[in-house]
Amino acid sequence: MDYRHSASRLTVVAHLFGILAFILMLVWLLHYRGGIEYHSDSPDRVFNVHPFLMLCGFIFLAGEAMMAYKTVFSQRVVRKSIHMFLHLIAIVVGVIGICAAFKYHDMIHAEDVYSLHSWIGLATFCLFCLQWVLGFFAFMFPRAALDTRARMLPWHVFGGRALLYMAICAALTGLMEKATFLDLKHHRESRLINFIGLFVLLYGIFVDVTVALARYV
Repeated sequence: MDYRHSASRLTVVAHLFGILAFILMLVWLLHYRGGIEYHSDSPDRVFNVHPFLMLCGFIFLAGEAMMAYKTVFSQRVVRKSIHMFLHLIAIVVGVIGICAAFKYHDMIHAEDVYSLHSWIGLATFCLFCLQWVLGFFAFMFPRAALDTRARMLPWHVFGGRALLYMAICAALTGLMEKATFLDLKHHRESRLINFIGLFVLLYGIFVDVTVALARYV
């Protein structure tokens, strides 16, 4: 039980970095990049939907789902339901975010899936969906046999932690790619992008430490 209390305290630090990344992302997109609007006639406003939703979905909500399963003091079925539901929301949000990126490329007549960022991002999305489907049928409904679930669980945990870092890698490469393409006239904007990436990374690290520590419960 001491491990769970320690893990729960670490979630406070994780939430701090997650909220800071979220706030700085909003400051960047609203103050420096002109706003967020999927149905806008401005390609830049359409594109801004992409980093905002991918941060919300595949990093923040995914991390919340992982921490909720390990640290929430409730029945296992409740924790499992919260875990699966938050991941499902992350997938839905991620679909909209990816669609925004493709829409942006169509508006500016740019090539799709040409960068390392896009390769990592799409691979993460596909594996994330596969992880969710396998987890749902194995652990929720109709549920696999007990020995099968016992064999799958370590791989499921490893897959979730690996996918979180893949999402973070996609986010960091995306931020650096965007910073390279933009004409950053303000040094403050450049530093802001760096801090967003830093807080995203720190959020992922503390989520991972929380999950690793809570394994000993």
